[in-house]
Amino acid sequence: MIQHALTVDVEDGICIGMRDLFEVQEPPTEAVVRNTRRVLEIFEERDVRATFFVLGEVAETYPSLVRQIAEAGHELGVHGYTHRQFFKLNPEQARKEVGDAKRRIEDIVGQGIYGHRAPAFSIRPDTAWALEIIAEAGFKYDSSIVPFSGRRYGWPGFPPDIHYIDLPGGKKLIEAPLPIVSIIGKTFPTCGGGYLRHFPYWYTRWAMNHIGRHRPAIVYMHPYDLDLVPAPEDFQSRLDAADRKTIRFMQLQLRNRRTVAGKLNRLLSEYRFLPLAEVIEREMEGKK
Repeated sequence: MIQHALTVDVEDGICIGMRDLFEVQEPPTEAVVRNTRRVLEIFEERDVRATFFVLGEVAETYPSLVRQIAEAGHELGVHGYTHRQFFKLNPEQARKEVGDAKRRIEDIVGQGIYGHRAPAFSIRPDTAWALEIIAEAGFKYDSSIVPFSGRRYGWPGFPPDIHYIDLPGGKKLIEAPLPIVSIIGKTFPTCGGGYLRHFPYWYTRWAMNHIGRHRPAIVYMHPYDLDLVPAPEDFQSRLDAADRKTIRFMQLQLRNRRTVAGKLNRLLSEYRFLPLAEVIEREMEGKK
């Protein structure tokens, strides 16, 4: 049976929402600890290991959570420092976001970190320069590119298989693209995050089986995908006074969260998973 990759983007939805929606700077809240520990409990019950791409600001605020992830046998990766997308950064700022997060997490666990995922999959044709910065920082692989044409992210025509990228500066970097499926000639992302929440489980199973005929799927999720605790009063009061577009965005973020735990448990019972670094190693070994 093919072994797929299981990944978690460890970020705090409240902290990011306050900053991106309301321009209020706050540190990550305890919710990221509560939700990540729930994910860890589900993985332990299913005897599954995964890759956790952690934000530097989460590691800074809750270093014990990072140590708990490592001690449970999971792989740690970097998800940037403050979840700022690459298209909002210049190269100097990007270098600091990536490098500071890598050093912070390495200092906490006392081991090298070699995997990277960009916030909001923000490596696309106009931010391809970021791949050079990621390689220079000492990462061996990146998993940020979605090979489709999207409104906020995506790199149309990018090869869907795990492969080496030759960079302009002479370095190499392995790219592990996020999974896609083609339906009636159109390409769609799948197998994680909002797609796991919004779509019924049979669709995810169909996508996993379809992808598995060609390559391992890279499943991804966020700890807050499981969060059913009401938002803090400060956040909710700001949302109540927000414009219609912001309210609609949050409605979509909350939609179907009650279904995620059940879908995740079914997924873990029906398919075999490994941390992404181990899946990459197997795929690259098979191509030698």
